Amino acid sequence: MAGVLAEGPPADWRAYLLEDASLRASSPSAWAQAAIDAARRHGADRIVAEVNQGGNLVGEVLRQIDPLVPYRAVHAARGKAVRAEPVAALYEQGRVFHATPLRELEDQMGLMMAQGYAGQGSPDRVDALVWALHELMLAPAARWSQPKLRTLG
Repeated sequence: MAGVLAEGPPADWRAYLLEDASLRASSPSAWAQAAIDAARRHGADRIVAEVNQGGNLVGEVLRQIDPLVPYRAVHAARGKAVRAEPVAALYEQGRVFHATPLRELEDQMGLMMAQGYAGQGSPDRVDALVWALHELMLAPAARWSQPKLRTLG
């Protein structure tokens, strides 16, 4: 779960990771409830989830718990390491901060290499971080710096 202080131009924006709410749930409804609880706990605008493997399942399960939950499905078109590069640049620029130690997330971050993830299993926590920062900083910054052209007439 991340929050962004977005005042002024995108170069001035800062992100604060408040919590890593990742978990190994016993059922789809358990992870959906945990995601909704985390979103409510932090006043999130929406839940963002990668749906490459699960298709509509994520949205359907979330909406079984809360039919009005703000939710956005995202689809990965590039590999994890390539998607993580812009987020790594935000860290290098000193624009991302962890409000508390997030040991398991930070362990996964340390195993991300240019060639991919060097750890066991999937870097699920890093993936969630990348999508969160993409939604909160990278995509809005791109829209801010490249506004739609208006025709005069």
